[in-house]
Amino acid sequence: MFARGNALFLADPEGRNPHKLASFGDAAVLISPAFSPDGKHVRFAEAERLDYSSQLWEVATDGSNLHLLHPPRQDLSNECCGLWTASGKYFVFLAGNQVWAVPRSGRLLNSQPTPVQLTSSPMPLSNPLPSSDGKKIFVVGRTLRGELVHYDSISGKLLPFLGGISAEYVDVSKDGQWAAYVSYPEGTLWRSRIDGSERLQLSYPPSQAMLPRWSPDGKTIVYYELDPDGKAATFTVSAEGGTPQRLLPDDPNYHTDPNWSPDGTRIIFAGGSTNPSSTIRILDLATHQLSTLPNSQGFYSPRFSPDGRFVPAITSDSTRLMLFDFQSQKWIEVAKGSLGWPEFTRDGQYLYFNDSSGSGSIMRLRLSDLKLEKIINLKGIGLAGYYGGWFALAPDGSVMMLRNAGTVDVYSLDWQEP
Repeated sequence: MFARGNALFLADPEGRNPHKLASFGDAAVLISPAFSPDGKHVRFAEAERLDYSSQLWEVATDGSNLHLLHPPRQDLSNECCGLWTASGKYFVFLAGNQVWAVPRSGRLLNSQPTPVQLTSSPMPLSNPLPSSDGKKIFVVGRTLRGELVHYDSISGKLLPFLGGISAEYVDVSKDGQWAAYVSYPEGTLWRSRIDGSERLQLSYPPSQAMLPRWSPDGKTIVYYELDPDGKAATFTVSAEGGTPQRLLPDDPNYHTDPNWSPDGTRIIFAGGSTNPSSTIRILDLATHQLSTLPNSQGFYSPRFSPDGRFVPAITSDSTRLMLFDFQSQKWIEVAKGSLGWPEFTRDGQYLYFNDSSGSGSIMRLRLSDLKLEKIINLKGIGLAGYYGGWFALAPDGSVMMLRNAGTVDVYSLDWQEP
């Protein structure tokens, strides 16, 4: 039994003759399938790539009776990674970074079982594993923390940046005097002077702030937020603080990865990164008119080049880096791999990006002749962050990243079935 993309398959013991048990929409990904103790049912998680939510399902091994494991609940989010206890009476799983258990059947005839939360850990938990003797549940506990560093090309070493604070999505103002960043793992937006002084908090929980960008005049910061349900909206906030203002409040679509035009009159943004139907749009701040970049369906992560001529973007499957030329009004493919985080140098001569295929690397594209070269090999460098893999360019052109400084340990929970 195995999951592939949006479908669940059952094969013979040698892995031959697979047949489909269940399938979902194109935006779904099925993960962590597990047989019931009697081998007659399979439970698995169905994750939605559009809103990053996931729920547990069950299906019989003959493909019948596909159903949710329990009715939807607001206090349960991102369910996955379930396994049966030794007795087969309970199914333990992960939801909201905590461990839950659900009995095999409901208390009343034909009723659905009710999940019960087993942990209230201050640190995120993952991978619950019931012991074979039925007396314990083992979990992995993580302490989330990073160290902001930049790569020194002369020494080849990673050196602290902004004092090595635990923060990501750093953007430095055009005059080089101020930094905007998102604390990790709290997810709140801050601004400070480049030496770390005059810190000011600009956003607050429970939303997760993402990818702040300074306006060219240094007065305003644009960023997007993920609310607790995973929905994305774009905001602007004064660098002096105050209430963030939502852009396009009447538009229900996801708005991610906003970036300023070089003259500060427009903001370019995309839809959800994994949504093949999203497009790249440009908002004129003076007229509030929206325009769509030609043939940009399924693209995300746009930026204006410093001269305003180019816009790079990544395909929804993150395998191709595309470049739009306003002069020719055409897209060209400039790189392939497992790509993310395009970033222009301040002089506009180069476009940097992350290629996480293989051991991972930071690549550089020269705009004049589209020559590609590897700048940093990321092998052995553990990265932290909300998505991981983020990097940006410091004012001196060095590469910034959030190095993992957290801890991972295995814990055991005493388990006694009711």
